[in-house]
Amino acid sequence: MFVRNEDFRSFIRYYPIISILIGIHILLFVLVNLFGMFSILRLGVGYNRAIELGEYWRLITPIFLHGGFAHVLFNSFSLYLFGPALEQMLGKAKFLIGYFGAGIIANIATFYLQDSNFSHVGASGAIFGLFGIYFYMAFYRKELIDQANSQLILMILGIGLVMTFISPNINILGHLFGFIGGAALAPILLISAKPFINRGIVRVRRTADSGEIRFKPNRWQRRKIRTGPSGGGKIIWGIFIGLVILGFIARYL
Repeated sequence: MFVRNEDFRSFIRYYPIISILIGIHILLFVLVNLFGMFSILRLGVGYNRAIELGEYWRLITPIFLHGGFAHVLFNSFSLYLFGPALEQMLGKAKFLIGYFGAGIIANIATFYLQDSNFSHVGASGAIFGLFGIYFYMAFYRKELIDQANSQLILMILGIGLVMTFISPNINILGHLFGFIGGAALAPILLISAKPFINRGIVRVRRTADSGEIRFKPNRWQRRKIRTGPSGGGKIIWGIFIGLVILGFIARYL
């Protein structure tokens, strides 16, 4: 569910919404930081005083903008890992409603609960909204997610919440209300959802059976006993460790 094994073309074909969102993240970051188009950042940042003056688009535009390389890398990587399953399960329209709905709820809460001089950027509130949907799914729609993936999501969510409170320059209210917004929208969004099907798995074609009986005398000696984690488990733990490392990079850069 969270192990990505699609190639670049397949990923874009299967998950166009996620691909477009990540592309926008990277494009805007490049335009601002490499081409000096700081007007994009000035017009899009979630600045509470400007919202008070009627610039309500700032409740949406911060979802697309990021302040630094580690910031855009962490959020884009999180979207790459955790977005595809929901895009397939919910469908494009419902996924967009959940993603931007949670992000806007997070930004509205930030506007009302922070002071007028507070400003922020980042897709973290929307991404925490995805975690909120998974959280609801893990407890109330268990037929949509297996136990291993439920445990992984809860573990990642726990790490994310800890990093939220210990990292500087983090919009804590945005993270919390993004998560709450996603969980609140989940009952409606998941009404007709179906379990995730991993389209990136390559199925091996079986050759026709010739009917001959084959026996290998040493088959039992060649059989290995597995005592460590499976390949899938190693990949999941690798993803987890990678996210933790990215979190610490974002903490100090």
